[in-house]
Amino acid sequence: MRRVLVLGSTGSIGAQALALLAEELRRMAVVGLSAQRSAEALLEQVRTWRPPYAALVDAAAAERVRERWPSHTRLFSGPDALLELIEAAPCEVVLNGIVGSAGLRPSVEILRAGRTLALANKESLVVAGAELMELAERHAAAIVPVDSEHSAIFQCLAGAGARADARRVRRVYLTASGGALRDLPLEEMPGVTPERALAHPNWNMGPRITIGSATLMNKALEVIEAHHLFGLRAEQIEVLLHRQSIVHSMVEFVDGSLLAQMGPPDMRAPIHYALHWPERTPSALVGFEPRLFQQLTFAPADAQRYPALELGFACVRRGGISGAVLNAADEVAVEAFLQRSIDFDAIQRLNRHVLDALCPAGAAPERGGIEAGLRADARARQLARQWIERSDHSPQASTPAWTS
Repeated sequence: MRRVLVLGSTGSIGAQALALLAEELRRMAVVGLSAQRSAEALLEQVRTWRPPYAALVDAAAAERVRERWPSHTRLFSGPDALLELIEAAPCEVVLNGIVGSAGLRPSVEILRAGRTLALANKESLVVAGAELMELAERHAAAIVPVDSEHSAIFQCLAGAGARADARRVRRVYLTASGGALRDLPLEEMPGVTPERALAHPNWNMGPRITIGSATLMNKALEVIEAHHLFGLRAEQIEVLLHRQSIVHSMVEFVDGSLLAQMGPPDMRAPIHYALHWPERTPSALVGFEPRLFQQLTFAPADAQRYPALELGFACVRRGGISGAVLNAADEVAVEAFLQRSIDFDAIQRLNRHVLDALCPAGAAPERGGIEAGLRADARARQLARQWIERSDHSPQASTPAWTS
């Protein structure tokens, strides 16, 4: 029986993980669940799964459900709730499905405990990737990526009998669907509404990553992730527009051989792989489907349509705290866009402004690390909010479209 702790269980990744685990009750046991503030949803999950432990980070939300809380589950609440949950819950694998930089400290504690980290929280690696990889090695822990692209690379390397060794790799191809706006005329981009940008043609994901698919900022962050996870230089990473979302990524080895990991666009596949790693176990998920696989197309990502993509490569080259800065700026920008405080075009302009202000090109990089990354996160958020407040970035503003 493999014991699983699911962090962010009320979110998109967490809910899909629980749906998979419901089919494997003879082999998998849920020992803990967590949410940020979705108290009612977490309460319902606790009643269904009856885990011994759960956590609600928002203390006020925890108080609203405490009188109805089942006695079979111990509830941790408050700012340290996730760390207390990780320490208390005995398990072999932890799925970190938390959204944003809030997932970093849990990732650190999971690795320090020597457990397998099924990592869907890309911000952990973006903010402090080098330190997380070092922690994993020091504590004999494993990081198994849940992002479909990095899961694909991970599987390709395993299929080739290769460790995550950049010397064996000529190039890695990260594929991108292009998001909801891939066919929209460029002149219409600044006026895009949140509803339009959230209408992803292939994937069912949370709002931040869906907006990131439209800007390609999610791929910029994945470039940083791939750099840390697999020890790749910026020159070894290429992003391709692949509309069908069937080929999740490809690895070209130094001998010219190419391996691709393929499958329908379904996040349950990489989640299933991570939960069971290093084994492969049966599932009811769809594999090869001729109708889906009959036409696969690839094209370079258009820099004019996706100016945010270059920022990921810039962070790999600038190093230090740059990944933490870019991620924090984007979290603020996406939240502001979803609240209609800025227009769609302003997302990438804000991100570029904050990155260049705190990590200018050509300057000596400010030393990174977990604590330095968190401090940089706070500075970047403050600067991003100041940028939003000091002038009008709304859809009605006269800012020229697609300028940086």
